[in-house]
Amino acid sequence: MPRALTGKNILLIISGGIAAYKVLEVIRRLRDRDINIRAVLTNGGAQFVTPLSVAALTENKVYQDLFSLTDEAEMGHIRLSREADLVLVAPASADILAKMATGQAGDLATTALLATNRPVMIAPAMNVEMWNHPATQANIATLESRGVLRVGPSSGDLACGEFGSGRLAEPAEIIASVLDFLEAADAPKPLLGKKAIVTSGPTFEPIDPVRYIANRSSGKQGHAIAESLAQAGADVTLVSGPVSLPDPVGVTVVRIETAREMLAAVTNALPADIAVFAAAVADWRTVDAADQKMKKDGSGVIADLKLLENPDILATISAPGPTRPALVIGFAAETQNVAGHARAKRVRKGCDWILANDVAPDTGTFGGDQNEICLITGDDEKTDEGWPRQSKTGVARMLTARIIDHFA
Repeated sequence: MPRALTGKNILLIISGGIAAYKVLEVIRRLRDRDINIRAVLTNGGAQFVTPLSVAALTENKVYQDLFSLTDEAEMGHIRLSREADLVLVAPASADILAKMATGQAGDLATTALLATNRPVMIAPAMNVEMWNHPATQANIATLESRGVLRVGPSSGDLACGEFGSGRLAEPAEIIASVLDFLEAADAPKPLLGKKAIVTSGPTFEPIDPVRYIANRSSGKQGHAIAESLAQAGADVTLVSGPVSLPDPVGVTVVRIETAREMLAAVTNALPADIAVFAAAVADWRTVDAADQKMKKDGSGVIADLKLLENPDILATISAPGPTRPALVIGFAAETQNVAGHARAKRVRKGCDWILANDVAPDTGTFGGDQNEICLITGDDEKTDEGWPRQSKTGVARMLTARIIDHFA
């Protein structure tokens, strides 16, 4: 028997699309968990499912009209949008995604979405070309950057007769995402009261206005760690270099470009209990970046680039002093003798732990979704912990568990 989630409330917004019929199954299964559901049915949604069927399954009144005096008296749109533990938009049509991204409030659904201060999850569904259109992708990126959660879409046969991405995620997948979110909200917060700083992504060191020196880093591992620590209750500041990832939910993000900017942002975020340095910081910068684009003159003479060593962020923050975090964790991205080089780096930098990972080209670590870690906490290789190859989210969860144990 699945565990009941009595007392949990969802505001379900059903927008227009043939896939709206699948949402009836989502309602039914969530009600099996004793989750209270109030529904807003858009004019488009009402072309595919009836208010009567939604009301029968939710066992609640269905809201449709922004200017209904009766509805506003009983349950105003502000209250409707804020008494939910989660606002779920399913199906989320291209139209409602565009309205959400641009902050429109022309009907009850969009007004509730603009007025809510609760977490929002979307389940997009549309034609493949609509999904792939740059405008839709830009809207998705905007919404995810604001912390909106997304499930799907899937790829497969579409109602229009075409094949590709845009198919509404299956009800089981939507239900699992909703339950995972609600159960995580109730999970213990063992790092509550702890402050953490996480660095992520590359740094860009300008050569001229067009070119720069950088490392290969997607930021996926650092962002996953920041989100995992936040889920465990920590107050997290994420200092991120240039990446194309949405901001983790519940995390304060500071965006930087250069190593010096990253050091300044980390220093400004102190004091902290935990510092995790997952960024791939460029070791060098040019002494003087050119103001204008450097041109080839056809002579074959290579530009004389004078390089200067960047500040060592990990060593700086690891140094003894009143603002040193209680636990400082570094990363060692190596291509050979991974554990040996990482063990020496831990001593040299003065950090408490170091996570060694092999970033040789054939590993696919940089830019990929998988990572294989060796956690080094001491000078003796007997204390090394080899973690299995897994998703970067899995690595983040394992690291969070070790941090929780450290402070227990």
